Amino acid sequence: MKEKTSITLSREVLSGIDRIAGSKRSRSAFIEAVLAHYLRERTRAERGARDLAIINRNAERLNRDALDGLDHQAPLGDFPEE
Repeated sequence: MKEKTSITLSREVLSGIDRIAGSKRSRSAFIEAVLAHYLRERTRAERGARDLAIINRNAERLNRDALDGLDHQAPLGDFPEE
């Protein structure tokens, strides 16, 4: 369901919208698509920032675990020839 709202934009912004949207899309449809894209990107960036914070909080342990795993790998020269 859509809600009706009113916003005030500069002539320059409206001209840009009209130029990009063309005659095939209404201003409302164009603005809704742009804002929906912005909100998706914003949500993705926030999720990425949270993930990075978690990784950074655990970086020392994760690095230690990775090094421990490398210590348990067989050296490359220890594989039999085929």
